Formats: sequence, C-alpha cells, structure tokens
Amino acid sequence: MAEIRLSGIGVSEGIRMGKAIRYAHGVQNQQFADIAEAGVAQELKRLAEAKEKSIQETEKLIEQAQQTVGTEKAGVIAAQKSILLDPTFCPEMEKLITKKLFSAEKAVEQIVKQVAAIFENMPNEYMRERAADVKDVGSRLLAALTGAKDINLADIREEVILIADDLAPTDTVQLNKKYVLAFATQKGGKTSHTAIFSKTLGIPAVIGIATGFDQVRDGDTVIVDGTGGICIIHPSEATIRSYSEKMAKESKAESAWQAYAAQEAVTQDGHRVEIGANIGTVADARYAVEQGAEGIGLLRTELIYMSEASLPDEETQFNVYKDIVRVMGDKPVIIRTLDIGGDKELPYLKIPKEMNPFLGYRAIRLCLDQKPLFVTQLRAILRASAYGRIRIMFPMISGIEEWRSARAIVEEVKGQLRAEGHVFDETIEVGIMVEVPSVAVMAAQFAREVDFFSIGTNDLVQYTLAVDRMNEKIDYLYDHFNPSILTLLHTVVQAAHAAGKFVGMCGGMAGDPKAVPLLLALGLDELSMSATAIRKVKHAVSQMELKQCNALLEAVLKMSTAQDIRLKVDAFCAENGI
Repeated sequence: MAEIRLSGIGVSEGIRMGKAIRYAHGVQNQQFADIAEAGVAQELKRLAEAKEKSIQETEKLIEQAQQTVGTEKAGVIAAQKSILLDPTFCPEMEKLITKKLFSAEKAVEQIVKQVAAIFENMPNEYMRERAADVKDVGSRLLAALTGAKDINLADIREEVILIADDLAPTDTVQLNKKYVLAFATQKGGKTSHTAIFSKTLGIPAVIGIATGFDQVRDGDTVIVDGTGGICIIHPSEATIRSYSEKMAKESKAESAWQAYAAQEAVTQDGHRVEIGANIGTVADARYAVEQGAEGIGLLRTELIYMSEASLPDEETQFNVYKDIVRVMGDKPVIIRTLDIGGDKELPYLKIPKEMNPFLGYRAIRLCLDQKPLFVTQLRAILRASAYGRIRIMFPMISGIEEWRSARAIVEEVKGQLRAEGHVFDETIEVGIMVEVPSVAVMAAQFAREVDFFSIGTNDLVQYTLAVDRMNEKIDYLYDHFNPSILTLLHTVVQAAHAAGKFVGMCGGMAGDPKAVPLLLALGLDELSMSATAIRKVKHAVSQMELKQCNALLEAVLKMSTAQDIRLKVDAFCAENGI
C-alpha cells in the first residue's frame, strides 16, 4: 500500500512506530425513543441510577488520575463530577423526561448537546475545549443507561498506536505508556486536556488531524511523530529506516538524560543553579525526588481544594503539607497560597462569572476578600513548617498594598498560633510570585520588603504581551523569548540580588532546555519545573559555560524581535549539544 502522511498538531514530543488500534466510545449514533406517560417514574429512576454509577466511576478515575498525572490535572476529572452534581445539568434531563416524555437516553443526549454547544460557541479557545468534558460526562451517562461497553484502555496489554476520533481526559489518564506507545486523534487542540495529559504521561501524540483520518485501519503499521506533528500510515521501507534511526537517537538521548537525575546542575566552569519541581501531591513529591528535584519551587495548594466537595479544613490541609515536607526531608518547599480563579474554578465557592476571569477576582485578591478562608490555609501552612523547610508565596500580587496586607495576616496568624501553643518556624520566609508586569517594574521597591521572588512566566508573558495563552489564533504571539520579557526578567533578578534576595522561576520557561543559557546568564538562583523536565534541564546546564551564556545574553538583550532571539539561541544550543 502507498504511504499516507497526515498532518496534525504535535502536542507531546517523541516518535513511536507500531500497530494501530482504533478506539471509539460505546454509544455511537443511536436513535432514542420517547416513552409513555406511565413510564416517567421508571425513567427518572434509571437516570438517577446512571448518575450515581457515573459519579462512582468518576471518583475512581479521579484517584487514578492523581497517581498518573497529579492532583492538578486530576482536578479536570473532578470538574466532571461537579458537572454531574450541577443543579442545572441532570435536573434539566429530569424535566425533559417529565414534561416531554423523553427516554432517559434521549434526555441525556439533548441536554449534553445543548450545554456542549454553549461552550463550543465561546470566543475563547480554552473554553471551547471544555465542551469535550461535557460530552465525556454524557458518554458516561449513556453507557450506564444502555449497558454499552468501551474497550477498557487500561486493560490493553500489547504494544499499540491508539487511533481515535477524540480522547476524553478520562480516556487519557487510563493509558499505560508501556503498551500505548503513542496516540493520534482527529479532534483536539493545543489547549485540550488530552494534549496536556499526554505531555505529563510522556506519551507521544499528534492531535487535530483534519483530513485522511478514516484511512487508518486496525492492524495498520503507523508512525506517530509527536515532535513534527505527523502521522504516517503504511510507511515505506525508506521511511521506516529513517524513523528507526531517529528513534534510536531519541532513545540514546533519554538514556543520557537519566544519568543526570542524581547530579547537581553545574556548568562546565563551575556555576551551580538549584533545580526544583512544581507539584500538587505527595505522590508528585516522591516522583520529583526520583527525578532529581533539589526542592519544591511551587506547591499548588489549590489542588487540595479542587479535589474536595467543600472547603478543606485546617487539619486536612495541614496533613497534606506535613506529608509533603516529610517526603522532601531537608529540601526547601515553597507553598503557594490559594490560586483559584481564571481557568481554575471551585463550584462550592460560587464565584460570579466574569468577562475577564484572568484579570478578575482570583488568587490573592480572593484570599484578602475572604479572610477566614485565607487564615485557615495560613494556619495549616505555618503548623506544617515545624516539620520541614517551608516558604510561603503569594500569587497574583500586583501592588505593594496587597503584599503588605497579606504579610500582615501572616503575622496575625502567627500570633494566634503562639497563643494556642502551636510550634512553627518563627523565621519562615514569605515571598511573592512575579507574574504581573507592575511587580516586575517595581521589583526594586518590592525587594526591600519581600524575602524572595519566584517568577511565574506563564502569566507574566500573557499579561505583558496582552496575549490570551489559551487562544490558538494568537498563540504565535505568546513567546517567552520576546525581548520585553527578557528585559523584565533582567530587571527583577538585578533588583533581587541588589537587595540580597533569592529569586527563582517556576513558570514554563524554567523547564525549557533552550532557555537555560539565558536563565543562567540572568542569574536565576533556582529553576522549578515539571518533574519530567528535570533531567533534560540538568543535562543542558552541564553542557554550557557561564561565560559563554553571559556573552549570549549580552547579544540577545540588544535584539528587537523574538524571532531573532530564537535563531540566536537555537544556534548556541546546537553548538553546545542541546
């Protein structure tokens, strides 16, 4: 057969070759009938039972996701449970059964279509992708009603390339990368949860293959190139040879990176930078240590809230923080206070919908407004500080007044704990994230008061460049190599060091090996990233000399475009084996 090349979006790097297996949800294009009035009670009962079964299945998947992709991403599946419990979701199905005599299946299908359509018509790409979550909930309800069975993805026990029209988050977290070598889907975008999960799991993936997808059959030989965004069906002998060589080089590089897990990140001329991990759970902490993390640069505490049906109490939070610092031993742990809002919601907080949630009532703004919630968290963090090296970090600070207000509450909580006889670290360091441009510009003033900085490049880039990082139509503008970003980073590091303060980075830029030479030259004290990136970044550091990185930075800071900077950095990295 002739070779077929299909183009899509490479969302998880790597190349894999194997036998195709097609996958689709069990309930496909069925027609559902109406019922007689006498059958209403029975249909309502069937719907209630399907809802309960779906909730139980979702809870099991949440637990599984926490182990495979971490609590933050498991919150995506927890959100599906929230959909099932939403007072405007299943009750609307009940109305259709009662008033229009729809069968339970037909009512589910109708409401899921309506709700999904609302998301699909939103202008924001990220919100459009959430329609897939609604459809996944609907598929689970329909499967429970009809008894339809999907292929159990977790039970696959042979090496395959998974081919699907689409994969829901609950599908993706079940994938065992020992057997599912890679996957390709017809639907999906860069901001889909499937794309995000595939990176976390380390499974090469190409999604959004618009045309030719129906030509793949079970058993076909397929190559998925997640780096190049290509899916090749019936590869020719020449193509197989070419990709086999690429896979061999990839495997060799992986083996080389593994050796760096236990090593410090030191340049060839002796400059050392601390490497930390961004985590959300105790399991994440253990994995981070295995990968070579020298500390936790970001503990996302909102994940504790997202996995609960109501606000977690002080003891619940205290136990999580204590367990994490015990795993880390004498290594530092930076705990970020609640950062909810934007794309992260807590249904039980009932935060009003906003036109611009990323610029709205979120993070430290919410905590200062809802002081009892903030105090409960600070009490738990401070009590846990008796068990390890904890630092407290406030997110989304935009002005000195917010910092002072938040810092004052920490002192107030310390007073409470002293009066109650609790032990805690009296000298605990308290710092801020630099993710709002106003803070970067005022870094010198902040440096006189804060104990440390941690730069969150994801939001700093978004806010500085006025680019919605979830919007695919303008994602070409979202670039941490933009000269304005590098200028702000330089300003922050210089201000911090002039005041003798520690400055780290916990945004996506910290985990980019190609950004390493610039970050070393800028003088970052710590780089914190996804645990899966630690070995690559340590390897990158080991290949360079600081004096060469300094020369690169000097040249780059004179450039005017991100494209020119990238070309310069790419050439430098190629010369240094990165």
